[in-house]
Amino acid sequence: MSELGALLRKARDEKGLSLDDIQELTKIRKRYLEAIESGDYSVLPGTFYVRAFVKNYSEAVGLDPDEVLRLYQHEVPAPAVETTTEPIPVRKPRKVKSHASERLGKIGFNLVMWLFLILIIVVVWYFVINKKDESPGKADNTPITTSSSTPDPTTTTSAPPASPTPPPPAKEPTTVTFNSKVGNVDMYDIGPAGVIHKVELKIKGGRNWVGVQEVSKSGKKLYYTNAEDGEVLTFDLTTRLYINVGRADFTEVWVDGVLVPDGDRSSSKQLLINPLKADDAEGTTAGGTTGEGEGQGEAQNSLTSE
Repeated sequence: MSELGALLRKARDEKGLSLDDIQELTKIRKRYLEAIESGDYSVLPGTFYVRAFVKNYSEAVGLDPDEVLRLYQHEVPAPAVETTTEPIPVRKPRKVKSHASERLGKIGFNLVMWLFLILIIVVVWYFVINKKDESPGKADNTPITTSSSTPDPTTTTSAPPASPTPPPPAKEPTTVTFNSKVGNVDMYDIGPAGVIHKVELKIKGGRNWVGVQEVSKSGKKLYYTNAEDGEVLTFDLTTRLYINVGRADFTEVWVDGVLVPDGDRSSSKQLLINPLKADDAEGTTAGGTTGEGEGQGEAQNSLTSE
């Protein structure tokens, strides 16, 4: 196995991905992925595909593809140099004006000028004739009568004063509280209970691999591919969400406008976002734990939206 193949395989194992997962993400055949890990580039269809496949493999496991190609350029064969020929510019033939065309152009110009002058004379004559035919209008002396009736004070009723509308109850702020850490997974409780919260994943800084699954790592996949820079992923928090990102410094996790701390490191990060239920107000979580265990003894950090 080559050094480049060992690096890619180690990054894949750290993310818990198989070659079948990489094949699904990159659309590269599994036998080509095995050849890249073993360093047998003769299996690939050409030198151009070697660099392209290594770049896509690196992005899928959260590595910088340009940095990988630079560090292991001695292993990756260089692409074939294509020879290009610069086309010779061709001059357009100059148009030769004939004497007859110049003469017709002058006649047409003079004709347009005469037509424009005749049009001005017709317009002036039309307005002069219409002004003479106009007669002064007669003033309308028709009297304007208005009838008004005085309301009977005995029949008027006054509407009762409207009762003031009570203000709506204040919305309880969202809280993000660190619960515990199990292995590499940080668990956060989201309050208040009985509210559907909105989770946003904002990709900033570069392309990043993101996996979002219901309940746990083995749950239903809601998002499982690379996300582009500037993309915002939104999910309704109706059940637990397991979030796995390739690079924490390229991803921001927000719940109802409250930032969830993810370490902001250049390595991968796993989070478990747990919405509190009604019975969690007594101190229990949705999984039946009471906060005792690995998280006990650590100060719980609570973040509240404004």
